Amino acid sequence: MARLNSFTPGPDAQRQFRSALGQFGTGVTVVTAQTPTGPIGMTANSFSSVSMEPPLVLWCPAKSSSRYPHFIAAKHFAIHVMGIEHEEITMGFAKSGQAFDGLDVTLNAEGVPLLGDCLARFECATHQIHDAGDHSIILGRVRSAAFREGDALIFCQGRFRRFDNQA
Repeated sequence: MARLNSFTPGPDAQRQFRSALGQFGTGVTVVTAQTPTGPIGMTANSFSSVSMEPPLVLWCPAKSSSRYPHFIAAKHFAIHVMGIEHEEITMGFAKSGQAFDGLDVTLNAEGVPLLGDCLARFECATHQIHDAGDHSIILGRVRSAAFREGDALIFCQGRFRRFDNQA
């Protein structure tokens, strides 16, 4: 068995801290919202369910992102859970907030862009925003949800992976 590498998180151990966090596999989402200048999207793996009653979910955008002010100001947003076939879409939104070209997109009643091809979608109203160091925690009250069967896109150890159903 390999030995654990112990360290104290801090400015001198950021790479080690990131590597330790990277051992935890997460799903991959694309979060979308409407801004005064048009739709915006962002790839995020900081998504979690919070509560069934009321129906709440969360995600955590980095304050250093140029898209951060738009999502903090948004009253409504949508979180799209992506499948293994969506790696190119998630990479597009990781690089640009305007990666909508060629995608099946509709707008909901609040003007939020909805991706037509995803495994699950949560249309949310911003419920609360909490400071969380170099990120913020955005709690969304789910107003509408949808899902379909499929294999989820996973991010672990710095790269995309697929879940092995055989394990």
